[in-house]
Amino acid sequence: MKTDPQTTRRRPSQARRQTLTRDAWVAAARKVLEKRGIAEVKIDRLAQRFKVTRGSFYFHFSSLKDLHDALIEEWRRNNCAPFEALRGAEITDGFSFFSTIVHVWVDEKPFSPLLDLAIRDWARTSRPLHGEVSDMDDLRLELLQRSFAAMGYDEDESLVRARITYFHQIGQYAIAFKEEPARRRALQPLFGQVLVGPRVIHPDVDG
Repeated sequence: MKTDPQTTRRRPSQARRQTLTRDAWVAAARKVLEKRGIAEVKIDRLAQRFKVTRGSFYFHFSSLKDLHDALIEEWRRNNCAPFEALRGAEITDGFSFFSTIVHVWVDEKPFSPLLDLAIRDWARTSRPLHGEVSDMDDLRLELLQRSFAAMGYDEDESLVRARITYFHQIGQYAIAFKEEPARRRALQPLFGQVLVGPRVIHPDVDG
């Protein structure tokens, strides 16, 4: 029995299209977003990377905007949800609550510094996304401020300590600061002591 040469040539591409999932497209687009920015997330380049046609992309997405929305959803799920989960939490121990917040950043499971920075950069050219990023910044700062208030600091000092903690964290991402995980973990207690201040480290000292 003879095989149609054209059919044979199509089979690898068709198989590739069937096995290439939506998640695979999103993962590839996320890598481009994190390394080069949203302007470089293009259908043709992603298709070339996978060695498939544009049709394979449209098998999973209705448009490039659909892919963009999926990337934003990645950010919401990995970088926003852990903080959203703390929004209504009752704080019985301010330092413990502070540690819970900080560990979201330090553990990076599922939080991604690269994704957070890429989304922040993207938000400079997208008003709706800018609003969403601003809201998330406000929530993270609010959670930190609540933790300091629960430690006994007044409103103003809680706000300032929250800002110092948050700006310190975002600043590390902005300058792409790198450090061995073991070293970072070793220094974490000292960072904590500096950030939470004397009211927690030396509770018998007023202020």
